[in-house]
Amino acid sequence: MADEAVAEHPAEPAAPKAKDARSPEAPRGGARGDDNAKDAPDAPGSSDASDAADAEAAEREKERERAADRFKDRTRDPLAEEQGEEEPTDAAAATRARRSGQKLLASGRDLIGFDRSDVGRLHIGDINIGLDARRSGLSMRDGPVPEEELLRIRRTHIEPEGYVRLRRALEARRLLVLGGAPGTGRASTALALLEEVTRDGEGGRNSERVRRADPERGVRELAAQVVAGEGGRLRGTGYLLEPALDRPGTLPPDGMDLDQLASALAEQGSYAVVVVSVGSAANPLLAGRYGAICPPAPTRELVAVRLRQRLEEEHGDPVRVGGGGSARDGDGGGARDGGGRRAPNRHADRNRGGDADRDEGRDEGRDEGRDEGRTQDAHQGGDRTRDGSQDRDRGQGRRPDDDGSLSRLLERAAELREDPEVTEAVGLDDLRPAEAELFASLLAGHLLGSVGREELLSGCRGLAAVQAYEWFAGVDRALAAPPPGDGRAPVRSGTAALFHPVAFRIALAVLGGASHSAVSAAAHLLTWELSVQSDPDSTPARPLFCDDPESDLALSRARPADGPVDVAGAEVTGRLIFYRGAALPAAVLAELWDRHFPVRAPVVRWLRLLADDPRPQVSMRAAVAAGELSVRDFEHGYAELVRPLAEAPTPRRRVFAATALDQAAGHASHRRAVRKVVEDWSRHGTPALRWTAAMALGYGRSADSMDDTLDALARIGVRDDGEQLAVASLNVVRLLTLPECATVLRRLADWTGHRGEEYQDLALVSIVRLALTDVDEVLDDEPGTPLGDRGDWPLLLALAATRPELTGKLADLFWTALNTARSRDVAFDALEALLRSASRKDGREWTREGLAALLPALTAEEHDRRRLDWLLQRMMRDQDRPLTEERARALWRLAVPARQRRSEEEESHG
Repeated sequence: MADEAVAEHPAEPAAPKAKDARSPEAPRGGARGDDNAKDAPDAPGSSDASDAADAEAAEREKERERAADRFKDRTRDPLAEEQGEEEPTDAAAATRARRSGQKLLASGRDLIGFDRSDVGRLHIGDINIGLDARRSGLSMRDGPVPEEELLRIRRTHIEPEGYVRLRRALEARRLLVLGGAPGTGRASTALALLEEVTRDGEGGRNSERVRRADPERGVRELAAQVVAGEGGRLRGTGYLLEPALDRPGTLPPDGMDLDQLASALAEQGSYAVVVVSVGSAANPLLAGRYGAICPPAPTRELVAVRLRQRLEEEHGDPVRVGGGGSARDGDGGGARDGGGRRAPNRHADRNRGGDADRDEGRDEGRDEGRDEGRTQDAHQGGDRTRDGSQDRDRGQGRRPDDDGSLSRLLERAAELREDPEVTEAVGLDDLRPAEAELFASLLAGHLLGSVGREELLSGCRGLAAVQAYEWFAGVDRALAAPPPGDGRAPVRSGTAALFHPVAFRIALAVLGGASHSAVSAAAHLLTWELSVQSDPDSTPARPLFCDDPESDLALSRARPADGPVDVAGAEVTGRLIFYRGAALPAAVLAELWDRHFPVRAPVVRWLRLLADDPRPQVSMRAAVAAGELSVRDFEHGYAELVRPLAEAPTPRRRVFAATALDQAAGHASHRRAVRKVVEDWSRHGTPALRWTAAMALGYGRSADSMDDTLDALARIGVRDDGEQLAVASLNVVRLLTLPECATVLRRLADWTGHRGEEYQDLALVSIVRLALTDVDEVLDDEPGTPLGDRGDWPLLLALAATRPELTGKLADLFWTALNTARSRDVAFDALEALLRSASRKDGREWTREGLAALLPALTAEEHDRRRLDWLLQRMMRDQDRPLTEERARALWRLAVPARQRRSEEEESHG
């Protein structure tokens, strides 16, 4: 573009020449050869004419400087308006956070249909299963546990790891406070413990030897009843109590209350297990002498044996058939199938001598033999009864395994459990007892022909949906009800403590994969918003030293993991947090948005707060979640989140809105609506809306084609004298990471030859920005792709290295920027940065491959090589960062073939 290089009036530059028409007479820097002639005086003998010519030349020089300054200003980072001039934005961290958030919510899950008014029952095919795990203790009332249920527990309960230790503690102290997350088998384990310790005690012959205590009465009243023997309770009775500690205004029992109960139990030869949920209210109890954590049930074994049980039932095994009842939940006594039976028992009926021996071994470590046997049983499907024997397949009425059909079913069941499609549909890292029961029933139904493949997958997907429902259903119902019997106003204190577990689950669904501290802080913000929405006349009170991170993890089915955290452009190792299952984040957001409309207002306010968070790991993940929520109700999401933030004065909020729009555009059902919104904004929107539209277009999904996308960006960039050219050019560069890269380069070449200066500037700024932008600032691909593996490379060099068919176009465009007066200085600075990136400070190779591809095409003409020679010498003379002779020589040889090198140039740089 030799003629344009020193255009006297840059408003109307000439079209660039083809690469082979570059002027060899152009001096270093690309200025046209007759520059001095143009500046020469018209009449050498006239001083007035000379003064006028000098003034004109000075004015032209000032105009060139102003044009260069305007151009440099347009190459600034459009996302850094709130920051200092020298402080870059962490675009790479934002890109990684967005990618992580999309992976978190990537699974579009088909939520199965069931009666939400009674979610405790789920019907799939011919399977009718109980799944309601919502605070089972609140629905229990004082009364004996039926003998048939105790018998079923003896036969079917699978003991968790550490069961013997729990039983010994109960025998020694008479009282056990058993803590765990709801649904993990706490109540099942408690009933199994009570059944075992009372069977051989003073109440062994009592048909009501295990009783459930009224959760409303609490520990003190239970102690009084035990001492008084109320209701005909006999000695040696076992009591199961599940106090409602999570109700506002409820105080947990203290150490003295527990001591009093333990003393009363000892006097009566009785036992009690108090089941509590881990959390701030129960933690002091669990930390005391009576407290113990209940390990989760071994659900993998439970699935295996439960599956075998269903298949054997079909083959007529009378040992396992019998016992009605429904599966209340994972806490209510192990997992049951559709016929109401539980998974087989793993602890045998022990005599006291053998029991003590085994406990002795368990105290020193784990009972290895027993654990081994349990694992072996799980793989073989063998069931061990309470008397220690295997279920009697021989002599007990079981049919012979005709032609191996049962064995074949078991083999197919093992294969089906590991089917990747089934595993993905379940979407949970580990199953809780009721979930394991349903999963086993679904597998058995499919193998037996009563459940089709689609029903199987749909039922598996429903597990996460049911868990989300249970987490949110009626959480704040206690706030609306007065304390029983006294007629007072509802208790409103403690709303923050009540809402915090819910807020933590929502925050984890939105920010999963972020640091634990970021998720926890966001959960506290949401707790405040929920509390204010619930009781606007009161200031929420939140204790400062009552949090328990481990309880948050347990109550939310979360797991921690060490991983990288972006801090100020650098990666450090931090503690990250995830759901234990890829299906849970989407299920939580769907449940929240589709069924709990009053929660939308505080959640929207909370998401707007997250949009202002300076940490990309927070704001970008929240933007992705906002897009998913908008998909579920686009009218509400657009009105409350997208449009208000798109018009915000700060770039951070507008980026949030653009990211949310793009996330919605990822769904075919909403793509047309999003494209209409972006099209309208690019044509008729306010400056803020056009800026947001440009950011949305940069993702590549907000227009019908790449040409339409580039037309819209050009429309935004050239309007109002290029007011938003910076953000338009940034998003042109982002499009160069997409497969349609060649189309973008073609349009850039067209713009360089456009008669409008704004179009030329859009192309030139985009070209310079292409050289200054690292790959990981704009690329959505994971490492492992050609570009993804070059994340810290300048995008220009990465494209030259990975797309050799584009190298000529890239070189021509960059040559144009180097030879255009107003872009020359910035382009030269960019070229110097590219040359310095050839190797790292420690000498290891860096972008040499890309330079080897680009430089020969960029220095095809003699004057281009002279310019490179001059630049290398300047870099060698740089007092702050001198380039070594060795590196200068290597760069020169990359650019210039041996046959074209001149001896004086070889000498000039080593």
